[in-house]
Amino acid sequence: MEIVLYPHPVLRFKSRDVQVIDEDLRRVVGEMFQLMYAAKGVGLAANQVGIPLRFFIMNPSGDAAHPEQQQVLINPRVRKRSGAEIGEEGCLSLPGLHGDVVRDEKVTIEAFDLEGQEVRLELVDLPARIFQHEYDHLDGILFIDRIEEEDELEMVRDLRKFEDKFAEQQRAGEIPASVDIEKSLKSFASSGRLANFGLA
Repeated sequence: MEIVLYPHPVLRFKSRDVQVIDEDLRRVVGEMFQLMYAAKGVGLAANQVGIPLRFFIMNPSGDAAHPEQQQVLINPRVRKRSGAEIGEEGCLSLPGLHGDVVRDEKVTIEAFDLEGQEVRLELVDLPARIFQHEYDHLDGILFIDRIEEEDELEMVRDLRKFEDKFAEQQRAGEIPASVDIEKSLKSFASSGRLANFGLA
């Protein structure tokens, strides 16, 4: 398993609901936390590791030494939003890039945990921002879609470098053609489960 980088098609794929919470999912979640901490992140969505299903992990501390702050949110839904604040964001799928994004200051959300129990949380400030960033991922939205136009223009050169590298990897056969990736994603997502899915 590895974190996929922009502009991999899975990052623009609208993820499908998880249908089964099982040991496969729990194993993947454990591996995702290891990846997130190694990359010094505070959140990681399933599609960032090539899985087009609606779940993500987060830990506002970004520290494995604080497991009490870990959250696994499966099939999350936003029930209420309020306030607005601007803050700088980055993304593990766009390493090195940062930009200011306006987010809701407070969100009330519902989701399922790894035990299949429904949870309802009121998140504010950083946890609310992390949630919204990862929730966007599940809908194929990246933080660069929400930054000011002038900030986006400053990123054009860096984004092109990511795009050129991705194209080179496809030409070298290291990554399948985008049309084949999208076909595979649709097929896998329709099952809503991780069984028999080969993770790179």
